[in-house]
Parts: sequence; C-alpha cells; structure tokens
Amino acid sequence: MDLLNSPWPWYIAGPMISLTMILLLLVGRSLGFSGNFRTMCAIGGAKKVSDYFDIDWKAQTWNLLFLVGTVVGGYVAHNFMNADAAVDLAAGTVERLENLGFENPGSTFQPSELFGSGVWGNLSAIVILLLGGALIGFGSRYADGCTSGHAISGMANLQLPSLITIIGFFIGGLTMVWFIFPLIFS
Repeated sequence: MDLLNSPWPWYIAGPMISLTMILLLLVGRSLGFSGNFRTMCAIGGAKKVSDYFDIDWKAQTWNLLFLVGTVVGGYVAHNFMNADAAVDLAAGTVERLENLGFENPGSTFQPSELFGSGVWGNLSAIVILLLGGALIGFGSRYADGCTSGHAISGMANLQLPSLITIIGFFIGGLTMVWFIFPLIFS
C-alpha cells in the first residue's frame, strides 16, 4: 500500500486518532478547532468587547499549533500527496449531481461549481458562502464546540451534550444534502 498517495485505511488512521485522544486526556486537554477562533480573538484584544474572550490565551497556544499543523498538513497533502484527485462516488450520487448541473461529478475532489474561481463572480454563491459561514460560526458557538471537538473529544469523554450535538450535526447535514442543496442548485 502506498500511504503517500492513497487515503489511509481505518486500521491505521483510527488508532492514530485514538492514541492522540488518549495523550490529550492524560494531559487534561480536549481537541477542538473552534476554540482557536476564540483564542485568536483574545490575542487580538476582543476581551474589550466581550467577557467571553477574557481568557488566558497563552494556555491555549498548544491548540493554535494544532491549527497551524492542520493548515501545513493540508498544503502538503494537496501539493505533494495528491496523485489522483478523483472521488469514487456511487452511481446514484453521480446521476443526482449531474441532474443538478454539476459537470463530471467525482472527477475532482472539489467541484468547480462550488469551489472554482467562477464562484467569486456569482453573487448568489457569495451570499450562500457568507450565510453558511455565519451559520457554522453561530452553531459552533451555540453548541460550545465544533464537529471535531464534540465528535472526537466529547464522545471520547462520554459527554452527553456532545452526543446530542453530534445528532444535531447529522440532522443538519442530512437536511442540507437532501432538501436545501437541491433547492439551491435546481
């Protein structure tokens, strides 16, 4: 198996995630991405605007390294480990996406209809991106964490609020894919 040019199988990636969680639990930390935004706002002086940002941001610098590592890892993976950008989609999914106007669904990892440079010239696409970003930000703050924090850390800690939040994420995702997405692209 070529680990540099193919997705890692569950029996390698899963234990690595588990080992990371065990190490974080042993040092009293919890993994999550949205906390980085709070930390960056606190660094920028946002505590003058809201007490929510009145935190000891220096204690969260380890999580900022997680953010930097994710960005660097994404860059390395995209530029040096991406031999085949095609995605193996089910025939039914390909048919549905073609009916919605997508050209060659699955031929690239990111369809140009959603992520291409032409999106920036389309006002409705920009509104959708801004609205989606605002909803994700609101939901992440309201749920007191993001998908990675709740699904990986919260579930590993057997926290009931994380289970409830994950159920909400799945309901929201399914609603988007089955009902809202077809309305946007039909």
